[in-house]
Amino acid sequence: MTDESTSRSTTATKHPHTWVVAAEIVVEEAVARVADFRGSFKTKTEQRIDALDTYCKSCRRPFAEVSREDCEALVDNRHLIGGDQSVRAKRKAAPTPPPGAKLVKGGTYSRYGLKAYVAGVSRPHM
Repeated sequence: MTDESTSRSTTATKHPHTWVVAAEIVVEEAVARVADFRGSFKTKTEQRIDALDTYCKSCRRPFAEVSREDCEALVDNRHLIGGDQSVRAKRKAAPTPPPGAKLVKGGTYSRYGLKAYVAGVSRPHM
């Protein structure tokens, strides 16, 4: 093994952020029309742009919170789905009926296809 291959295996993989800035730009009506139609536009040189927010495009976290950390989105997307699914709270179970209550099976009706269209919303399915 060479020195280069051993140094690559011992260093941690870096996951850099992709920083973006949400901005507010004052434009004329003609530029606004072009931006609305094309989804992009050109600004004049040396135009001042007010930054509303700075965040990572991948992990959607603010610059101040994660600037010194690796990007979590490049590792996995657990931060976007509510954390680790094996430890987070599960859905509540269905409520238990009161004592002495009887469940009565109701009729069925089709919500899809031709039968639903012919039956209509207000008329029950026959």
